Amino acid sequence: MKYALFLGCTIPVRGQNYEMSARAVAKVLGIEFIDLDDFSCCGYPVKSTNHHDTVVMAARNLAIASEKGLEIATLCNACTGVLTETQKELEENEELRNKVNVELKKIGREYKTGVKIRHFSRILYEDIGVEKIKEKVTRDLSELQFSVHYGCHYLRPAEIYEGFDDPENPETLDKLIEATGAKSVDYKDKLECCGGAILGADEDIALAMANNKLGHLTFNPIDALITVCPFCTIMYEDNQKKIETKFECEYNLPTLYYPQLLGLAFGLGKKELGFRLNKVKANDLLAKIGVE
Repeated sequence: MKYALFLGCTIPVRGQNYEMSARAVAKVLGIEFIDLDDFSCCGYPVKSTNHHDTVVMAARNLAIASEKGLEIATLCNACTGVLTETQKELEENEELRNKVNVELKKIGREYKTGVKIRHFSRILYEDIGVEKIKEKVTRDLSELQFSVHYGCHYLRPAEIYEGFDDPENPETLDKLIEATGAKSVDYKDKLECCGGAILGADEDIALAMANNKLGHLTFNPIDALITVCPFCTIMYEDNQKKIETKFECEYNLPTLYYPQLLGLAFGLGKKELGFRLNKVKANDLLAKIGVE
């Protein structure tokens, strides 16, 4: 199984542990990631202000993958959403497709139909499957409990994701967690936004939103929060100390990317899974399962 790995902008700078762990578990599962150096920003940062430029930026990336005949595997929820929405628009709107190709022709590119985009977690769920993941588990994680943050763009807008999961009552990530042998713990306001979308516009509101979620998460005795989006992780982990100071509270809640959890279940070491890059250290969690 080969996929063009789309890292986006945030992961290479602030989520290297996500990339490291994704590559490590992909290798165990027989997934080959192809790196296409010409990939660039998906277009999400300008989506709310310039639809045309967003579509052209996204279409350029789609054209690059199309030239290689590869499906795109994304790690970021926002990248997944923008690339998928653009693909749907271009497939259904010939006039828009022609306009975009006029722009792409200037750089020697052309958007061709049939490009597919899926989040890496969806690929794990659909192409690998829960049962095969269970077969690869070598480390006992049954003592661990986690809660998951799906994030806004993982399943919404629902119409672009082909009924992959129920956006109002999702279960795919919970099932992927439990495939490792660990327990997935539900919590209040599970589907609420992390606040990251407005961090640049109103930091106070963004941090308050993340604080609200952290309060609900830590109401239960969990070992860590599991995420699949780099910007959600920025809100819950990178900004956790700032939130604790601002709201006079203490969470000390580790935040792991799902591939880090999966890698632990596969018996991989904390170094190759990038645990040294986690801002809130998961030492207690690792000690529970005998990882030094």
